[in-house]
Order: sequence, then C-alpha cells, then structure tokens
Amino acid sequence: MLFRGSGVALVTPFNENGIDIDQLRSLIEWHIEAKTDALIIMGTTGEGAVLNDEEKTILLKEAIKVGKDRIVMIANTGTNDTHASIQWSLKAQAMGYDGLLMVCPYYNKPTQRGLIAHFTAIADAMNIPIILYNVPGRTSVNLSAQSCIHLAKHPNIAGVKEASHDLNQIKAIIDGTEDFAVYSGNDDQNLDILKLGGQGFISVTGNLVPEKLKALSDAYFGDDLLSAERIQNSLAALNDVLFIESNPVPIKTALNHIGKNVGACRLPLVELEVQNHAKLIEVMKASGVCNS
Repeated sequence: MLFRGSGVALVTPFNENGIDIDQLRSLIEWHIEAKTDALIIMGTTGEGAVLNDEEKTILLKEAIKVGKDRIVMIANTGTNDTHASIQWSLKAQAMGYDGLLMVCPYYNKPTQRGLIAHFTAIADAMNIPIILYNVPGRTSVNLSAQSCIHLAKHPNIAGVKEASHDLNQIKAIIDGTEDFAVYSGNDDQNLDILKLGGQGFISVTGNLVPEKLKALSDAYFGDDLLSAERIQNSLAALNDVLFIESNPVPIKTALNHIGKNVGACRLPLVELEVQNHAKLIEVMKASGVCNS
C-alpha cells in the first residue's frame, strides 16, 4: 500500500513566468506541516493536461526535491497514449517518486479489454506501485469492478482512486480484492468509502483545509466514528461549493482568497462566474476558512 489516510491532489501554482516554483515549495511544506499523508503531483487538480513537456519535467523535479522522504509523493503520469504514459512514468520513477497515478485513457474510449491491456503494459514496465484512476465523468469510460479486480492481481498495481460515484461498484472492488487499496476520489464520499473498507482518499478540498482532512482520516482509523462523521458533515458545504464549476477553478480561487497566491487556471478554464465566486466566499466564511 502506497499510503493510508489523507492524500491531496495538489494544485499547480502559476505566475506570469509559468510554474511558480517558490509557491510550489511553500504548498508542499504546508502539507508536510499539516501531516497530509500523500501528495499527488500533476493530476487533474494540478492542471497536468495544460502543461507542456518542459513544464511537466520542471514540476515533477521541483516537487520531488521538496517532498522526497518527507511525504509520500505520487506522480500522475497517465495519458490517453500508452507509450507516452510509460515514458512519463519511467521519468517519474527515475526521479524518485514513490508511486504513480494512472487515469483511464480519455477520448479514445477503449473497451474493458483495452483498459486492461493499457494498464498492464504500463505496470509491466514499472518498478514502483501504480494507483489506477477511474473518473468516468472526465474520461467517458468506466473501469468496471471486474476489470479493476483483474488488474489488482498485477504486482505493480496497488490500488485505485475511485471517482465513479458508484458505491455499489466501489464495494464490489473492495470485496473482490485483497491487499488492494481503494481511495475515494470524490470528497463528498470520503467517509462513505472508508466505511466500505477504503484506505483513504485523494482530495481536492484538502488543498484548502489539509488539517481537517487529516483529522477525518485519523478519527476514522482511530475508531472514532462519531468524530469522523462530525468532520465529514462540517465539510459538506465546502465539498459542494468547491465543485460549483470545473475543478480546479474553485479551489484555486479559494486558495488565492486566503493568500496562497496560486494564480489563475489556464485556458480553456476561466475565472468563476460572479455569482459563483460570491457563493464560494460565503461558504468559506461560514466554514471558518476566512473572515472576509
């Protein structure tokens, strides 16, 4: 198992020159201080899809410099091209990453056999663990429970980030595997998936309130279900509003509002609609994240 508990899909901070390296370092230090269990670099929340090859290399290198041996570091190296996924995965492995996140190929719409062949080819080429990433709302394909259970038998495939919102499918994966970590990929389902036997979550909300996500996992795994439920309920409004528009627009807006200065999202994502911005700030105030 790569990690148990609170993982955060880290935003990528930008400035006028590209990736803001100083702010990237600051964010990673913040998560180490907050005792976040794992960071995922260059994921959906990290806008990996709009980074050029040079920027991807810079981001991966600079992040691992700060986090290596201090926090579990996972690189999202999955693409819709099997060969490219292998090449980026080998680069991350050589840099010293602890593991990889591997999204289902988007746009191509492979069959289940194609998904299995894709992930198997990548896993065969690696010497570090892989977490599969099932997010059909973004990829238009769903990695079925049966396919995931089949892939879980591969020695280099250690888990899955499940963002299908289908708790029946997620339960089937947990019940059908051994020594295979299932992580929630939707903040509104973090506790639900833990209760089913999940090993943690890979969070967007954790970018903003990392200590609360860590407290949630610590409470649950410390057999304090009442506290875990209280924390999950206290985060409900934040979990909703941080997806009021496409991720990572709301979370970067929220971080900028509290002074983390992560910059704007890159096109084709644009700033929040005025009414959604107002709603975000209203919920942040009510949740105690900010005062003004």
